[in-house]
Amino acid sequence: MAMKSRRKIPAQKLDRELPPALSRHLLQELHLLTREGDLNADARRKLKQVNHLISLLQPTLDDVFQRVPAPVIVDIGSGKSYLGFLLYDLILRHHPSGRIIGVEPRPELVEGARNLASRLGFERMEFQSRRADGASLPAKIDILVALHACDTATDDAILLGLQGKAEYIIVIPCCQAEVAGQLKALKWLPLDPQQCSRAAAASPLAELYNHPLHRREFGSHLTNVLRALALQAAGYQVAVTELVGWEHSLKSEVILGRRIEEPRSPSRLRLQALLDQFSVCPKLIRDLGYCTTAPCSIPGDPGLPNATGDGMVGGALRSNHFDDSSQRHTLINGISQGRRRLRKGKGSLLGP
Repeated sequence: MAMKSRRKIPAQKLDRELPPALSRHLLQELHLLTREGDLNADARRKLKQVNHLISLLQPTLDDVFQRVPAPVIVDIGSGKSYLGFLLYDLILRHHPSGRIIGVEPRPELVEGARNLASRLGFERMEFQSRRADGASLPAKIDILVALHACDTATDDAILLGLQGKAEYIIVIPCCQAEVAGQLKALKWLPLDPQQCSRAAAASPLAELYNHPLHRREFGSHLTNVLRALALQAAGYQVAVTELVGWEHSLKSEVILGRRIEEPRSPSRLRLQALLDQFSVCPKLIRDLGYCTTAPCSIPGDPGLPNATGDGMVGGALRSNHFDDSSQRHTLINGISQGRRRLRKGKGSLLGP
């Protein structure tokens, strides 16, 4: 039986999907339109997200271009630079100055973006094949954007924006796993309070992250709450909104920060209270020096920060909540076997 072809929007019906000023030739170069000028379903989802982000950025762009002679826009984790190329086509090519700097660790994507910028004559686009924490940027950044920078790459992007005193910081986080790992470690805390505080694990709030699914979702939410508070503490006015509906992307949360004043103590105090409540400390908070205690980890657990490898944990877990380490691994292995039984439709999670 032949597979059905993906639904396409023909070229003659694209007007309602695309901004009128956007170059169709550019969209074809970005492979968002087919050679015939049609728009397929996958490209439509990508384009919808980028269009919505540009709409959110429009007031920011207008404000910056009115006040700053030569604005600097930095795109962290730029990938194929869809956002950068569309911003250049819609905004920068109508202004005599300003530039876009794309930072992307994958050299093949950077090389492709450079070649495309050269073919299009987009002379004020620059690309760096580097991780966010190794980027070489101007001392002053006007707008910093990070679209789906995975896990702690969003933290690196925010830190770059703070260090560059960016007027605006806009991030769409994704795949926040670090805090979930720290919450997982709380389940294996020793009874000795000198090793790692049991306050978070003993609280009824621990039920918010007791199960793996809840822990992943709650860890992601808590990470973004802490990021927003860190921006507020640094003097930014913060808004959190949704980019597109969940039918288009589950990674749709947008954190927008505008620098308006000096650092604020109340936000710093609320941030510290949350860190103390849940005994976590994500990368951005550590890099800012806000952690008063080290986060917890399980020694030797490949899914979590290593207590002896990366220096994150000071007096990390040396003893065990179980009589010996084999008991803990027996329980974990038993749960893993239970999950396999469930997938095969046999038995239950914890028993035959």
